[in-house]
Amino acid sequence: MDYLTIAPEKPAQLFERPPLTPRDQVRTVNRDDLHRSRLSVLFRLFMAIPHVVWLLIWGAGMAMLSPVLWVAALVAGRPPEALRELYAMLVRYALHVHAFLFLAAEPFPGFLGRKPYPVDLDVPPPGPQNRWSIAFRLLLALPALALTGYLISFGAGGGSSSTSGDTPSTAGVSAGLVVTAAFLAWFFALWRARMPQGLRDLIVWALWYAAQAWAYVFLVTGRYPNSDPAIAPLSPLPAHPVRLRITDRLRRNRWTVAFRLVLTMPHIVWLGLWSVLMVPLAIVLWLLTLVLGRTPDPLHRFAAAYVRYASHVYAFANLGAGPFPGFVGAVGTYPVDVEFAAPEPQGRWTVLLRLLVALPALALSSAIGGAASIGAVGSWFYSLVTGRAPEGLRNVVAFSTRYGAQTYGYLLFVTGRYPYGGPSDFRR
Repeated sequence: MDYLTIAPEKPAQLFERPPLTPRDQVRTVNRDDLHRSRLSVLFRLFMAIPHVVWLLIWGAGMAMLSPVLWVAALVAGRPPEALRELYAMLVRYALHVHAFLFLAAEPFPGFLGRKPYPVDLDVPPPGPQNRWSIAFRLLLALPALALTGYLISFGAGGGSSSTSGDTPSTAGVSAGLVVTAAFLAWFFALWRARMPQGLRDLIVWALWYAAQAWAYVFLVTGRYPNSDPAIAPLSPLPAHPVRLRITDRLRRNRWTVAFRLVLTMPHIVWLGLWSVLMVPLAIVLWLLTLVLGRTPDPLHRFAAAYVRYASHVYAFANLGAGPFPGFVGAVGTYPVDVEFAAPEPQGRWTVLLRLLVALPALALSSAIGGAASIGAVGSWFYSLVTGRAPEGLRNVVAFSTRYGAQTYGYLLFVTGRYPYGGPSDFRR
């Protein structure tokens, strides 16, 4: 059973999707086979030092040259081909270095950004660019750079109201998305000599977006960065008992967008009260599941409704959907919905240690939620102007909602399947 479905009323008209990869879109090629050398993993930070130093020197030099690139491109309506190739090499090299540093690829990369590499960059052919876009390129790129900065560095956690959409949490400072994913993957790769597919795909997706952002800043392409996981180089997704169902049409009412936080307040209060009830109930669920080896049907339905309702609220608050959600988490009542399989037997050892085992997923859920929250700010301005949510950012919220639902479904014994960290591909 697939963990994500799209159920349009009119399939041909629901999303109005662009081509899978537009001709001027910076693409990332993913040829990594997931195998890792334990010795290389153990000393990865030390091995990456020469590349980090060289990347800083090269990047500083090219930043000093960027005014020349900008003036030449503004005059000609396109960047000079020689300069464009230099900046494309820099972006490609930066991708190689980050993929190696964050365990998304195994081989030691070269120092000139040459192909091939397991996680590589496919730069579109040169072409004319809009002069107004060139003139205000740095200003236009600020939202994409803000998201990029969070994805590949340190930043705020998943927000003050939720962590990826399922329970309230306290705001704080935590590692950015890629740092969190790489930290968790380091232990797994050291143990199994293999990279987890979901975490590898998550890191590749984030680095692909960062490559798009810097390619846009350096005029390698005029295509604005697109965060949509549907056009990222992702692996086939495994089945999961917790899946997301999308019927959202991207249209947004400007008034409900403008007052979205105010409209969310009643749900935040009700979700908080429901969460207080779930704390002692989680202990009851733990004991019963530990004794019976499965969650009793009535408690399974109640916990599933709680996670589903929290997902509705999260999607609404972050502009992942338009309508005001209901208060009971009913199945099939919201455009971004969560479906749960029937209760299944669960291993007693994993039940006994469920909170401890769930800690990595909770950390990753918070990090993904942080990316979705930053994207929601950009989506708020875009939706207020156009009356339509940007599909790429909506899909980031959908991914965050799905992973959060799987995480809290696992924590509350709704399912015994561990959350899958790979981004959601809406086309496969």
